Amino acid sequence: MRKHKKVTPKIIITSILSIILGLVFLSPFYIIVVNSFKSKKELFESTLALPHQFILDNYKEALNELEFFKSFSHSLIITVASIILLLIFSSMAAWMLERTKSKLSNIIFMIFVFSMIVPFQSVMLPLVKLMGQLNMLNMVGIVFMYLGFGSSMSIFLYHGFIKSIPRELDEAAMIDGCNKFQTFFYIIFPLLKPISITVAILNTTWIWNDYLLPSLVINKPNTLTIPLKTFFFFGEYTKQWNLALAGLVLVVIPVIVFYFIAQKYIIKSITAGSIK
Repeated sequence: MRKHKKVTPKIIITSILSIILGLVFLSPFYIIVVNSFKSKKELFESTLALPHQFILDNYKEALNELEFFKSFSHSLIITVASIILLLIFSSMAAWMLERTKSKLSNIIFMIFVFSMIVPFQSVMLPLVKLMGQLNMLNMVGIVFMYLGFGSSMSIFLYHGFIKSIPRELDEAAMIDGCNKFQTFFYIIFPLLKPISITVAILNTTWIWNDYLLPSLVINKPNTLTIPLKTFFFFGEYTKQWNLALAGLVLVVIPVIVFYFIAQKYIIKSITAGSIK
């Protein structure tokens, strides 16, 4: 017979606080979605109230103003290319750093860890100047910059996860005649699926929503990403909040869909990565 868990005041208080905290975190999403269906006049009358009439024209106009499918393809190309490079190179680097026990490998790993706290604003001007000299202020250049800025955290996450993979697998593959590349891609990399999806989610959210780096690097109107296009809803003398909010809903939907598809791997990877 199943035993019912006793409800204590502590559990009740914890549940109430959890619900309140959840509502606080969800409130921005509620405000964005609700106001995206309002007219400009109704939006300024009350931002919290439900719309008297749901206006779908905001989304139609936002699609046109954003050149949604064109800018969506630019964001998608940059994000997918950056994520693929991050997953491959970060996992390879983390594997070699974890398996190579030496002072040099420890120093290199600590450099990656320390670089996580370096703010982008402190290096953005020299970086943009350098990329301009290399003629890489374009979509290709920004992919390489995302690889550089995202590799530190990615290597840190992969490094912790790889500790849970027995070294005997590497040795068995070597005995069977595999070289290092074959050992990694055939044996190790498939085992990194949970942490790879976690790394992909974290970096996708960052790269997809990033505004600052694309605004510095992508300077051609025909290659603008979605975050850059949404900026045009805010002019010097007027701000089209109803269209901007509709555009933000369109921008965030792909990330939410991707997150819900892959979320089951996050807890699994964190748990596995904590075990040596």
